[in-house]
Formats: sequence, C-alpha cells, structure tokens
Amino acid sequence: MRILAAGDEFVGTDLLKAAVRAELGTEPEFGELSLPWPVVPFGPVGGVNEASGTEDEVIEALGGAEVAVTQMAPFTKKVFAAAPGLRLVSVCRGGPVNVDLTAATEAGVAVTYAPGRNAAAAAEFAIGLLLAALRRIATSSAELLAGTWRGDYYAYANAGIELEGTTVGLVGHGAIGSRVARVLAAFGAHVLVADPYADPAKVAADGAELTGLDDLLRRSFAVSLHARLTEETRHLIDADKLALLPEGAVLVNSARGGLLDYAPLAEALRSGRLGALALDVYDVEPPPPDWPLRDAPNVIATPHLAGASRQTADRAAAIVAAEVGRYVRGEALANVANPDVLGR
Repeated sequence: MRILAAGDEFVGTDLLKAAVRAELGTEPEFGELSLPWPVVPFGPVGGVNEASGTEDEVIEALGGAEVAVTQMAPFTKKVFAAAPGLRLVSVCRGGPVNVDLTAATEAGVAVTYAPGRNAAAAAEFAIGLLLAALRRIATSSAELLAGTWRGDYYAYANAGIELEGTTVGLVGHGAIGSRVARVLAAFGAHVLVADPYADPAKVAADGAELTGLDDLLRRSFAVSLHARLTEETRHLIDADKLALLPEGAVLVNSARGGLLDYAPLAEALRSGRLGALALDVYDVEPPPPDWPLRDAPNVIATPHLAGASRQTADRAAAIVAAEVGRYVRGEALANVANPDVLGR
C-alpha cells in the first residue's frame, strides 16, 4: 500500500510517517510532500479553503497512493480525478476544510478529520488572552519595553479585573469551550454559556450556567468566543450585539475570524464600549497594513497561535495514523466527514 504523507512546518512529513509506522507496525511505501505553511499563509486553492501548496504538487506526490494523510494539502475535484486509486484522505484538523467533500464522495474517497486535537492548547491560549486583557499584561509589557512606566495602572480607575467573582460568557461549548468553562470555574469566575446545541447537564457539570446569547452579552464583563464557523454563526457578534455588552467589557476571539464583525471594533475601543480586545484570528489573515485596529487602544493581537503546541502536532499525527490503521484492518473509521461514501 502506498501512503502519501503531505506534511508542513507544523505537522511535519516525518512526524506523519512516524505515527503511521507506529500504528501499522510495518514500513509502508510512502510518497512525501512538504508544504510551506505556516511560513507561507494558507489560502483558497482550487475551490477549497485554507490549503497550502498546489493541486499539481499533490497529484504528482500521490503517485498512485491509496491513502493520504495531511493537514493542509488541497484535495480538490481535480486531484480526485487524477487519483482513481485513492480511497482515504485523513486530515489532522478539526474540520477538513482543505478537502472538497462533494468531489471526494463522488470519487468514493472517505475523508476523516481530527476533532479535539488542539482542544487543550486552544483552551489554555484563550485563558491566557483573557488574563492578559483583564490584567493589562500584554499592553503594559509593550509600553514598558517602549520606555513608558505605567504607574497609573495602579490607580483604582485603571486597575485590572480579577477572574474571581467576574461573570465571563462563553459563546460555544464544544471541546474547547467546555475546557475553558472548567478552568474559569476553578478561578472562581461565574461562567455563562450560550450554545443552542449544548447539553445542559454537561454545561452544569462544567460549573457553568446555560443561557441565551443576548442575556450572556448583557451580563458578562468578559466574553470569549468558541463556536464553530457556519453560515448560522458568521458575524454572530456584530455592532448590535456589541452594544449589549456592559461598558468597558473585554472581548476575546481565538476561535474563528468570521464569528466577529471587525468593522465596529476600533470605534468600540475608542469610545470605551469595549475596554479591551484580544484576538488570535481575523477576517483577513494576516491583517493588512491599514488595519484599523493597529492604532486602536487596548488591543492584544497574536498571529493565529492558539493551537500551536507541540502536543497538538503529535496528537494530530496520532489521530490520522489511527484512522489509517482502522482502514488497513478493515475496521470502522472513527471521524468520517462524508459518511455517505461508506455505503459505496
């Protein structure tokens, strides 16, 4: 069996190969492809989103492969048409956005993904952004390094806010939001959750209160976004929703850029409607040179790093390798994005 390992600078080709070897206990024939993400940002390729490399590179590297494991390689209609022997594409991401699922199903190719691979890393990062915003950690550090000692941050009017006793709203209660809820509850925060698909018993077990989005926004001094991006949730937080927040509230988005309407944010910060904004994801990545938030006050911005831990990469490789093992042994695949293909 030939297996394409299409790695990148995060989940590397050698890491994918090692995980597959460990799972199978044999040395399969490998095709290899090394992609430039994240040194070169991902983008749309051949009709799929968030991909790295080209269709022709993937076609050449497949070379008759039956299985492919990857994080970022584009698997498009053109690629599937050129690879009639391909039967499994295992993507080590929370969703296979770099795969044309319709084309895969038409070609009889099962596509799997890796839910929860970065849940620990992303939850920790969200908590870090929240603490940094509430306690001015990042902004005061930047000011000090630039030569300004902000002793006035110790004035009562400017002092930070503790998590203990503060109401924090979480929009979304999946694998990441659930972890964040438990950590916040341990800090002593009062945690609200807005998620129409959440299990009320699980929310309560995490030490949180389930409520509606508008109620959450009105009651929360800090809000962190953890929903999946769908047509239903695109621009879920817009100018009207921002207006529901208490004056001076803190907003964190380390989930998906499309959840947030970025247009009103700079003015919300300048007016004091928002007290601080912490971002790891954006509507355009990377943000352009004339990005309005570059000179807005109290902004923390990191370059899409929430899931960037070594453990995430190791876990992702292990998850896709496990799917390869199931395929080889004739077992049911665990996380299939296009289940309609299984009856073929």
